[in-house]
Amino acid sequence: MAKSASVEKKDKERGSSNLSVHRRARYDYEIIQSYDAGIALLGSEVKSARTGHANIAEGYCRFQNGELWLLNVNIAPYAPARENHDPIRPRKLLMHRRELIRLQTAMNEQPRTTVIPLRLHLSRGIIKAEIGLALGKRSYDKRDSIREREANRTIQRAIRHSVR
Repeated sequence: MAKSASVEKKDKERGSSNLSVHRRARYDYEIIQSYDAGIALLGSEVKSARTGHANIAEGYCRFQNGELWLLNVNIAPYAPARENHDPIRPRKLLMHRRELIRLQTAMNEQPRTTVIPLRLHLSRGIIKAEIGLALGKRSYDKRDSIREREANRTIQRAIRHSVR
């Protein structure tokens, strides 16, 4: 569903804007819960992400030594920088300890769950990652969601045409 102009304006006033979005995430996964996390980035990564050269479509998160790491996210090198970064290096996600424990126990309780990045966004000038605890959909689940979406579209069309 598209955001209205007033909602977009409020987001801009708060300083929130999308840098990269994982568009297939809600199609391939059922998002159980989403969290906001800070990311430990280098200066050249920040500049590159702000110019829109970040790709999170292949990314995922893993726990290592009680910390959550963002893996396989491609932030392209920033051309004007003197020293650049490795584009696909592991990046540490910054969250409260309570949230990390809650997330890890949820992953251990349900065997098919994973943590994936949903979007990178600016929040008051700071780059944050919205991550989601996700349950992988099977092919028949995807067909059901497509069927449901199509039914909702036809209902909305019928409502629009009956009002006229």
